[in-house]
Amino acid sequence: GAVTSGSGTGPPVRVGGKLQPPRKLKDVKPVYPDGALPSRSQGAVVLDVTIGPDGRVKDVKVVHSVPVLDQAAIDAVRQWEYTPPTLNGAAVAVIMTVVVNFAMQ
Repeated sequence: GAVTSGSGTGPPVRVGGKLQPPRKLKDVKPVYPDGALPSRSQGAVVLDVTIGPDGRVKDVKVVHSVPVLDQAAIDAVRQWEYTPPTLNGAAVAVIMTVVVNFAMQ
């Protein structure tokens, strides 16, 4: 394979196998949108999240949508912070799937 430097500038690597998911350091709960209250919408929004070599969320893509809840999930996940992901001791960008659950209290 190609030799990579530790700059973390390569394409993101999918978490799995030897690549453990980074540990979440900062968790922000989604804000239940006012518009979803009348319909009592609930469910799980599934997101593919790209975490940069610095542990910050760089990109969020909706994999499974709950339309009225998607934006709240994205807004929360964008604020999450993780331990810097590493592969073979070098900081890398990773992609992992996260699930944001919404349930009426």
